[in-house]
Amino acid sequence: MLKHLSLGCLVLLLSSLTAFAADGKKGPLWPEGAPGAKGTAENDIPTLTAYLPASEINTGCAIVVCPGGGYGGLAIGHEGFEIAEFWNNLGVAAFILEYRHAGRGYQHPAPLQDAQRAIRTVRARWEEYGIDPNRVGIMGFSAGGHLASSAGTHFDAGKPDAADPVERVSCRPDFLILCYPVIAFNQPFTHRGSQKNLLGADADEELTKSMSSELQVTSETPPTFLFHTTEDTGVPPQNSIVFYLALVKHKVPAELHVFEKGRHGIGLGKAVAGTSAWPELAHNWLKVRGLLSDKK
Repeated sequence: MLKHLSLGCLVLLLSSLTAFAADGKKGPLWPEGAPGAKGTAENDIPTLTAYLPASEINTGCAIVVCPGGGYGGLAIGHEGFEIAEFWNNLGVAAFILEYRHAGRGYQHPAPLQDAQRAIRTVRARWEEYGIDPNRVGIMGFSAGGHLASSAGTHFDAGKPDAADPVERVSCRPDFLILCYPVIAFNQPFTHRGSQKNLLGADADEELTKSMSSELQVTSETPPTFLFHTTEDTGVPPQNSIVFYLALVKHKVPAELHVFEKGRHGIGLGKAVAGTSAWPELAHNWLKVRGLLSDKK
């Protein structure tokens, strides 16, 4: 249960995390202020909201949810609240991340810092949440999918000597679920708005490559589930395809579904014939990966 936790970090967890709210209420990711914060207004405070399943169906699995919005906003409804409800009904704990973005006055590295901190926070509080710290994943939609893929390709094992016990915990997700994600930059199929909002209009080539997720895949990238649609013209399916091929190249377990129907940003896709199957396929994939208990 403690693969991602050092023994020393457990001593201070309770006292250091009391400012963080649980189960449907927002809490700041950094009670003392986020790194690089420009002030103390609401826009400067990234938050995490915990939605926990009923104890009798709790599978021990947890997912950080990153809504999309082109790194300029957050589609918190159909790519946040509805997703948390879906997972809770299946016994999975969901944590909605409201990360900093250009609409709040922030660019790289703020969103990635927020995603990494969210994973650390969920893992550090595993006992309180009733989850397994070795089954903490991250999922994202559109630009939130880019953020989730970035968390899956830029991570560390924690800092053993950090004063903050949360920072001593690994930020590597145990799995990724990427939903019509933005992946590649400076390509014909790139979502240029997301790239500009994240990196600016004149980002240098090295930075752009480092944030093109398909170029950062290694054998250590977590197992990944992807879904996209052929009809998506906002973020074309080539984004998911190049990431999938990179995973296959590095022998990372991966599953990709490209459905015919559905515009960009469909969320659960309940009214889209065929594509509406993706949530249950993702659920089954978690089962196949051994990430759910026998309760669901």
